[in-house]
Amino acid sequence: MNRIEFNTLVIRQSESLKAYARNFTRDQDDANDLVQDTLLKAVTYFKNFKEGTNLKGWLYTIMKNTFINNYRRVVKTNSFITKEEEITSANLVVSATKNRGENKFVMEDINHALSNLSEDYYVPFTMYFEGYKYHEISDYLNIPIGTVKTRIHVARKVMKKTLNTYKFSY
Repeated sequence: MNRIEFNTLVIRQSESLKAYARNFTRDQDDANDLVQDTLLKAVTYFKNFKEGTNLKGWLYTIMKNTFINNYRRVVKTNSFITKEEEITSANLVVSATKNRGENKFVMEDINHALSNLSEDYYVPFTMYFEGYKYHEISDYLNIPIGTVKTRIHVARKVMKKTLNTYKFSY
């Protein structure tokens, strides 16, 4: 039997396959999908069919195995996926995929918060953040160390308040 004869015989079985598929799926659209998957596998694995074998039984076996494999895949996938309502907002960031887009938004928020600081607080805060010591900042700005510490402390509080969205409770 050549491929064209085989394909013709397979297509003739599609109506009985639809009825058989409805027994598995209980849904017309899912049954049609299952029939389509079965026909595709039958045509793809044409060389595995031995002439003289019961074609209808061979197709039913392919359909049954396809349904079982799809069912197992769905069950396995659902066991790994946490449903949306089960994720707390604190864990959502931990479970989400980190990417450059997210980092860009965070950096934009940080830069916006920094730009809202007055220069009196911005300069000591950024210098401290860059690694300068209190006495170095004090010497550079020509102000007392206590004032440097106060300004850094106030800037930190303002930044925390502005960036409250990113507060996590672990």
